[in-house]
Amino acid sequence: MKTLIGGAVAAVLGLIGMSVWWKPFLQLLAGAIPVMLLLGGGLALYLGFDELKDTWKKDDTAFDTAVAGADMDQYKQEIDDLKKEINDLKSEKG
Repeated sequence: MKTLIGGAVAAVLGLIGMSVWWKPFLQLLAGAIPVMLLLGGGLALYLGFDELKDTWKKDDTAFDTAVAGADMDQYKQEIDDLKKEINDLKSEKG
């Protein structure tokens, strides 16, 4: 209940204040809007560039993974060949 009464009083005082200081309010608004647009635009540019960098990283990772996948079979074959050679050398020794 206290919050409701406090909110009503604040709204009435705000309405009275805006009617008394209308021109200074408009001056403040006229000075604040360009600053808010500048800061909002800068934030949007930063977030857009950050998102673009993330997509570049995903593209690079996808390419590296594709190349690694193609080379993986070759590496597995080489490992199998080396294991066979080691087993042959062990059998010749023993």
